Amino acid sequence: MSEPALTSRRDARICALIGTGHFLSHFYMLTLPPLFLAWRDDFGVSFAMLGLAVALMSGTTALLQTPVGFLVDRYGARPFLVGGTLLMALSIAAMAFADSYWMVLALAVLSGVGNSVIHPADYAILAGSIRKEFMGRAFAIHTFTGNLGFAMAPPTVALLLLAMDWRGAVLVVGLLGVPVVAAILVQSRILSDQPKARKAAGPADGARLLTSRPILAFFAFFLLSAMAGSGITAFLITVLGVLWTTPVAIASVALTGYMLGNTSGTLVGGWWADKRGGNLLLFVVTLTSIASGLILSMGLVDWGEWLLLPVALVAGLCMGASRTPRDVMLKDACPPGEVGKVFGFVSAGLPLGSAIMPVPMGLLIDFGLAVLVLPVVALLLALSLLCAGVARGGRAPAPRGVQPAE
Repeated sequence: MSEPALTSRRDARICALIGTGHFLSHFYMLTLPPLFLAWRDDFGVSFAMLGLAVALMSGTTALLQTPVGFLVDRYGARPFLVGGTLLMALSIAAMAFADSYWMVLALAVLSGVGNSVIHPADYAILAGSIRKEFMGRAFAIHTFTGNLGFAMAPPTVALLLLAMDWRGAVLVVGLLGVPVVAAILVQSRILSDQPKARKAAGPADGARLLTSRPILAFFAFFLLSAMAGSGITAFLITVLGVLWTTPVAIASVALTGYMLGNTSGTLVGGWWADKRGGNLLLFVVTLTSIASGLILSMGLVDWGEWLLLPVALVAGLCMGASRTPRDVMLKDACPPGEVGKVFGFVSAGLPLGSAIMPVPMGLLIDFGLAVLVLPVVALLLALSLLCAGVARGGRAPAPRGVQPAE
């Protein structure tokens, strides 16, 4: 077999290994909500306490990604990827043996600790293992598998609950991570760490890097994008119903179309980044602007039942396609040996942005200002593009004595 074919096969194997771990990372984030009713009956807790389990898991993940990124850059990604994935999975499985809700909360925190490893370790390995000409598609597959994990968790857990009690269901989904860890261990020889800097960066250098203008601008870009996305997913159905009396079934189909477009669009964006290259910022700005305009139009125009779905689908497709080049832009801005901490820090803006927006958006609707929700989403996307321009206009500082990557 030819060398190019062997290289392509290696890229595919790496993407499969890393993508499966990323699938589980997102899968476990939405494993808990389908268990809430059973937990309320067994543990006698309020819905606020039930929501605390998800908040603790997500918050722990977001909080620890940056310090874990420092460790990944210093000691290598593979041990952290294996240990983090195993801890994440076994913590979920151990919930099957919890005799109080406090144990569930503690295990949710532990699972969040394991989950915090995924983004910094994954991107560090992809940066060191994947051919440059396939990097965009590798990042796209990584994002796609994560989104697939979000989509698959609720129906999977719901189906398991039809066949067994909640303890059996959570044990099964938790143990799904064990063969993934085994596969990573068995095939770890094909996973390479990111290229190292000639001089190891100290904590002060890392702090200087993360507080540099380009990296802070990338963080704001990710944060604002997530805030906009959270506004759409949380309240598009409500807004369409309030403004245009769109039936829930039709509005739900529109939201599903948006999410499907968003997920599949990541693969389009990865292909573009690899095959077309060129000015990635222009591509991101163009597609995000189209998506922003279509989202705004859904708040200003009654598209009717037949046109609403294609409008939402195209908006989601444009948004998804613009995300992968964004990730490639961030990778290109990373100095050598700093991918873990940079992606750990910047990607923490995603869960933070998702957590910020639901309450303010809900207040707008409560105050009779539902007409402002989608314009606010469009404004957030416009602001994110300003941040993208600032981020692309500068280069993150390398540690002292180290030349930036070309």
